[in-house]
Amino acid sequence: MNTNKLNPPQIIISIFIGLIAIGTLLLSLPIANTEGISFIDALFTATSAMTVTGLIVVDTGTAYTLFGQIVILALIQLGGLGIMTFAVLIYVAVGKKIGIKQRLLLKQALNQSAIGGVVRLAIRLLIFSIIVETIAVIFLSLKWIPEMGLGQGIYASIFHSISAFNNAGFSIWSDSLSAYAVSPVVNIVISFLFIIGGIGFTVVFDMWNSKEFTHLALQTKLMIVGTLTINVLSFFIIFFLEYNNPNTLANLSSLGKIQAAYFQAVTPRTAGFNTLDIGQMEEASLFFIITLMFIGGGSASTAGGIKLTTALAILLATISFFKDKERVTIYRRSLTYHVILKALALTVGSMCVVIITIFILDLTENAPFLMIVFESVSAFGTVGLSMGLTGSLTTIGKFVIILTMLIGKLGPLTFAFAFAKQSPDPIKYPSEEILTG
Repeated sequence: MNTNKLNPPQIIISIFIGLIAIGTLLLSLPIANTEGISFIDALFTATSAMTVTGLIVVDTGTAYTLFGQIVILALIQLGGLGIMTFAVLIYVAVGKKIGIKQRLLLKQALNQSAIGGVVRLAIRLLIFSIIVETIAVIFLSLKWIPEMGLGQGIYASIFHSISAFNNAGFSIWSDSLSAYAVSPVVNIVISFLFIIGGIGFTVVFDMWNSKEFTHLALQTKLMIVGTLTINVLSFFIIFFLEYNNPNTLANLSSLGKIQAAYFQAVTPRTAGFNTLDIGQMEEASLFFIITLMFIGGGSASTAGGIKLTTALAILLATISFFKDKERVTIYRRSLTYHVILKALALTVGSMCVVIITIFILDLTENAPFLMIVFESVSAFGTVGLSMGLTGSLTTIGKFVIILTMLIGKLGPLTFAFAFAKQSPDPIKYPSEEILTG
């Protein structure tokens, strides 16, 4: 394939598909699985890992050997931080000059608005991720080495640290982290990892450099306030909805209820770990989680979904319209028309992908409609939470979810820009009103 004829979105998509193909091949090898695995299941696992989703059709801890699990971890790290980020490290290590085309690819991969500073951002991102994951491994090892022994304890710590920081949701245990629903160490460390990984690296670095809230970029302000607000609100909603549910919180102690409700409130955006049985939660809780999964985390992060700032841009534009304001303003800044239009296009495009996925799965799968909706949004938001449908998907259903995870990871706009012919119209036509509402 001649990459010189491809635009950045097409190259990014090609790289992802290529790595998924390599991952599928490696996971299909006898050395990677315990009892043999079908091509579609290997493809599903490779896609889920590369898109840092976490949905599984076979149990990670029992179906794959140590080699297979390491392959999954490698795909998670590549997919979470971005292959172009690692490419920059290789270029720098060998002393090769990073040209304009590589910078454009990096800009696309990191979802930045300009190419200025993208190389420095990629290097800082790699260093930051290694430091954070290493610290997390140390804390988790203090918990798991006494329980499992030195080797298994360190391995479990490494696996879950990488999976959590990249918002992948993969676990080597079939019940995810349910056994640690009331463990302060696991709850705090794992949630810290996926919140930091999902808030956006530009936000983290801006917070590090700017000590005062007023000096922060608008993106950072919106992510801080939005994340705190939605996490606190989610905690109270999950806590009260599940408080008397005997299958989730009812049988836990008061402190256990708080810990489990907190973890399950923050994990849908888009970590994928669970300490409660998702399939046993109240329908109202499940519907609320679907909303959280669709929103997702922050831009330039390991999280998926339409992104919190996209949802906030749509919300702020709606409020401005109701107030009959011509501009969308927040924190003494105005959002540009392009930002609002992009947020609208991304939201509508995402809804179309989810609706099509739901429609096809409703035809191919013998499952309750809520379960189908939950699985579809989880796949698109690259969350990985499941009510139990993934393991029983038909072959068509698996292919649909695979495609949905890929679109959800790279974004509907990336696919639109990759395959739609760009033809800006230089001619300006007269405006005319149409009836709406």
